[in-house]
Amino acid sequence: MNEVTLYTKSDCHLCQAVGQVIARAARQRAFGLAVRDITQDAADFEKYATEIPVVLVNGREIARFRLDLADLIKALDEAGSEN
Repeated sequence: MNEVTLYTKSDCHLCQAVGQVIARAARQRAFGLAVRDITQDAADFEKYATEIPVVLVNGREIARFRLDLADLIKALDEAGSEN
């Protein structure tokens, strides 16, 4: 199963919008979701402090700041065909 990872932090309006896109995608495709709060991990904070939200599919970055539903579905479909 594909894994979507969202790097986020509290009070991030862009993160909330991206989270809504991910929720819509979950109604169309099955995948696991890991939400990582960058303030809880020093390495994540160092890497993404001013770059969130960041979305990965199976460890491959597909979006930064904004996410289009069609782009996420395409990434999930492509990742699924690689498995």
